Amino acid sequence: MNIIGLDALIFGVDDIQACTDCLRDYGLQPVDVDSNGGRFEALDGTAVIIRRADDASLPAAIGPAPSIRETVYGVASAADLDAIADELGRDRPVTRDAAGAVHSVDDMGFAIAFQVSVRREFSAPADLSNAPGHAPQRPVNQPGITLDMPAVPRTLSHVVYFVPDAVKAEAFYKRLGFVTTDTFIGAGPFMRPAGSDDHHCLFMIQTPPHMKGCEHFTFHMGSGTEVLLAGRRFEQKGWTSFWGPGRHLFGSNWFWYFNSPLGCHIEYDADMDKHDSEWEARVAPLTADNSQLFLFTSKEKWAPGGPPPKQA
Repeated sequence: MNIIGLDALIFGVDDIQACTDCLRDYGLQPVDVDSNGGRFEALDGTAVIIRRADDASLPAAIGPAPSIRETVYGVASAADLDAIADELGRDRPVTRDAAGAVHSVDDMGFAIAFQVSVRREFSAPADLSNAPGHAPQRPVNQPGITLDMPAVPRTLSHVVYFVPDAVKAEAFYKRLGFVTTDTFIGAGPFMRPAGSDDHHCLFMIQTPPHMKGCEHFTFHMGSGTEVLLAGRRFEQKGWTSFWGPGRHLFGSNWFWYFNSPLGCHIEYDADMDKHDSEWEARVAPLTADNSQLFLFTSKEKWAPGGPPPKQA
């Protein structure tokens, strides 16, 4: 079961226009968007999809709108779909749609789907750093940042669920070949599927049952610089910061979270750790120090010497 990672997250929402504005301002590319919703893509084709909460084609909701309605994973081949359908069919209903995608639910009641991945190749510049003691990465006379440099989401990174039983939820995803990379005691596991070396594409946090749902999702940016730049631009368009910017300890990824009209937080992240079978999972209590190595607070821009002089 070679699950590569997240292909799409589908939400049922009650304000199509607000969600459209949010996802467009966040940096995703609208595709076939109308008054009933649409698809919003990153550079590699992974996406967030919004539909009206009363859309009969959506899986059943696990809470009031707006809310996540289905998590779609990409796999390497049709044979992987068959293997997943066989595994899940042992103890729960499984359906196949006209395109061959597999649909079911996990042990917490979240609707999940699997399809041959839509991810496409793309080219985007790396963030080249110059550091004393190491050969320069950026050519001489090439500025590292410009006022108009792009900072757009590159690929769907991970989703975080609030779950009532993190141990049971973790066991379900291990059935599908997911590996636990790290665990926060009293919270839950960070997990990656077999086809990905990212630190995690799924994190689950144990909460009371009435809180079950999506806490946040995020797309990978090209660098910490891009997280800061995209977050600043998003903030300037009126979206409110929730947490960050900063850098996590588990996963090492840069982060900046914002409030959204999708019923969850929306994050930018970058520079996540990579792992293979040699990695030994860490276990630590969920504390402020373990949650982030450092944390900034966003402030208005400032220049030494004070603000520009007032116009006469």
